[in-house]
Amino acid sequence: MAALPPVLPSSQHSATAPRPRPFGARWRWSLLLVLAFGSGLLVASNPFRPSSENPAGTARAYLRFKEILSYVDRDYVDSTDTEGLTDYAVARMLEKLDPHSVYLPANEREKADAFLRSSFEGVGLDFYFFRDTATVSVTLRGGPAEEAGVRLGDQLLRVGPKAVAGAHLTNSQLTALLRGARSSAVVLTVSRPGQPEPLSFTVMRRRLPNPSVEPGAVLADQQTGYLKINRFASSTYDEFKAELDGLRRQGMTRLVLDLRGNPGGYLDRATRMADEFVAGSRKLVYTDGKGEQYDTQTYAHVPGDWEQGPLVVLVDENSASAAEVLAGALQDHDRALLVGRRTFGKGLVQQPIALQDGGELRLTIARYYTPAGRCIQKPYGADAASYQHELAERQRRGELSSADSMPVAKDLRFLTDHGRAVYGGGGIVPDVFVARDTVLNSSYFTHLCRRSVLRAYALAYYQHHKATLAALAPEQYQATFRLSDAELVAVGRLGQLAGLPPGSTALRRCAPLVQHYIKVYIAQSAYGPEAARLVLREDDAELQQAMQAVKDNTALVALLHQS
Repeated sequence: MAALPPVLPSSQHSATAPRPRPFGARWRWSLLLVLAFGSGLLVASNPFRPSSENPAGTARAYLRFKEILSYVDRDYVDSTDTEGLTDYAVARMLEKLDPHSVYLPANEREKADAFLRSSFEGVGLDFYFFRDTATVSVTLRGGPAEEAGVRLGDQLLRVGPKAVAGAHLTNSQLTALLRGARSSAVVLTVSRPGQPEPLSFTVMRRRLPNPSVEPGAVLADQQTGYLKINRFASSTYDEFKAELDGLRRQGMTRLVLDLRGNPGGYLDRATRMADEFVAGSRKLVYTDGKGEQYDTQTYAHVPGDWEQGPLVVLVDENSASAAEVLAGALQDHDRALLVGRRTFGKGLVQQPIALQDGGELRLTIARYYTPAGRCIQKPYGADAASYQHELAERQRRGELSSADSMPVAKDLRFLTDHGRAVYGGGGIVPDVFVARDTVLNSSYFTHLCRRSVLRAYALAYYQHHKATLAALAPEQYQATFRLSDAELVAVGRLGQLAGLPPGSTALRRCAPLVQHYIKVYIAQSAYGPEAARLVLREDDAELQQAMQAVKDNTALVALLHQS
């Protein structure tokens, strides 16, 4: 089931229905954990082996830790969780290395791996939490939950024997209850508006698709194709090829590739995609590690399906890792115009190392460099906290709203194939800057999203206006729907029920965004995900700028070929 892309982060996501980029969320349970993913796998029995550079020092450190842990376990006055202490020590040790070297316990490893799979076993529903109650917001058409009788708007009371309403569960905890082995059964007990008693449905879990590429669309000009890549998962390249072929059959003559919010994934899927755009045998990316064993160079090598057509790529501050590799390669070879804001700046290569306890060490073993020689990785900052809050710091200093506030490392100047100056220092700087409206994207609006106020209001509106909405074609709805001032006030009251303070002034300030996203959510409930995406795109300032750039072929060619 396709998902709607978000603009602001939120704590509400589902992992039970395919949501490559959940609306209002950015896989917030562990963005940095996802960004730590590497492109290879080293399975090791993990015996202790001292460093060849400092064998004596490594051996002494190993024995010291082993000795101290033994004393704590045996003699400390209170009972201790030695495994927990070890996890803590390992986490603090890795923090001293870099922000992306991490140890994943077995259960966290499964979550991280699921992010990159093309399918999963589940019940086929999406949900959001409002006031600690999970409400079904989408059921996969033809999926297990829909076939069993679960409907949009049902409130989950129990999953199997476990009560979930009012249980203060996290999204991941509820997701774990809903997922399970293929062909296993789970009983969902729900409360349904208009039904005096709870209803129970036996749902048979089965394998469901988890697409990473949203359905392509030919935009209103009937010539510009639009493709959004939400992550680089196992099936991303194949999905991309299928969607690109479909757009070409529809007569696409120019393409907008959307990498906004893409946190990365498998590197080889990104480079294979780059090869579809870059002609000849030009370099796409290279890595530089400790010694030569982790040094690699990747080149284009196959005739691509879109090596000549006009191409614009959308990026933002949440485009990371493999997404930055793709964007950097296209920019360095003057193959595409990049539109948006500076990317995240994650350019470290992690080697996954399987451990005996079922966990995994993802250790940084190299850095990514663009073909021109730019290091993608941004500075680590003073500590882990400053690195994690670096995007908030960009907003504080005005980088998201003004190109003049973007730091440029003049001493890290590189040239593209046609002599354009590009700069290193962290992240990929776009060719055309598009400001984020930080006035509309206020903290009040962020809290409305995080507490699912907009989703709850949209669902209630849909349920009360089903007949009216059913009488409208999606195109009529898109052209005519608008929330009244009284309805906006009702949104504010719902926000207060969710624990937000009265904020009439703040609500008026972000009213255009509130109206827009409620309109998107209603469209999804009434007409499906494609109609919702159509509404979402109509007020997308970055997409509008990209369309203008890709249409102006003369200016595009002049910019990309200036020397």
